[in-house]
Amino acid sequence: MHLTLEFGGGLELLLEKSTKVHKVDLQPNDGDGKVVMKGLLAWVKSNLIKERPEMFLKGDSVRPGVLVLINDCDWELCGGLDAELEEKDVVVFISTLHGG
Repeated sequence: MHLTLEFGGGLELLLEKSTKVHKVDLQPNDGDGKVVMKGLLAWVKSNLIKERPEMFLKGDSVRPGVLVLINDCDWELCGGLDAELEEKDVVVFISTLHGG
């Protein structure tokens, strides 16, 4: 499944080469052929995050203060961790946390 992942608000600094936009190809890892947000977050942690994963994730979800949009819609309205992703979806992660 081809997805576009975008990172902003400083989250891109946790990734290799600090690249904001990533075109990825994920294979469903369950028997029903679906990719859900929980699986995507685990994949991002294993494949894209290169330092300080605790700044992005807390447990198996994103940290409080990280806004997640699926095709410009708040992921909580789409089902949160259980939201099913579809071919060519765009998932955006934006940190609203800033030091002071």
